[in-house]
Amino acid sequence: MKKSGHPEYQQVLFVDSSTGHKFVCGSTLKPQAKETFQGKEYPVTRVSTSSSSHPFFTGSKQLVDAEGRVDKFKKRYAAKPVPQESAKDESNKEQAKAVAKKPAAKKAVKK
Repeated sequence: MKKSGHPEYQQVLFVDSSTGHKFVCGSTLKPQAKETFQGKEYPVTRVSTSSSSHPFFTGSKQLVDAEGRVDKFKKRYAAKPVPQESAKDESNKEQAKAVAKKPAAKKAVKK
């Protein structure tokens, strides 16, 4: 395997910008900034969210679903009831349109 084909793997200090939490992890990132952490100097990468600030891991924001998803869907897309009188009128109109659209039947002519 070629030695120059892979990026250099090194220990990098990640800093959560929202909480200030720091942790060291192996990475191929090559940041320019450096910072001392626990007596050793590391290249530093700042991250916007980590396990110390993400709501899923901290439990600070929990999704409360009072209604089930299926119930919400059925409620949102349920067919609206049609008043009885208008339903009869509409069905009569549809039948009249269907009859009007049918071509007249041709009578067979005997020769």
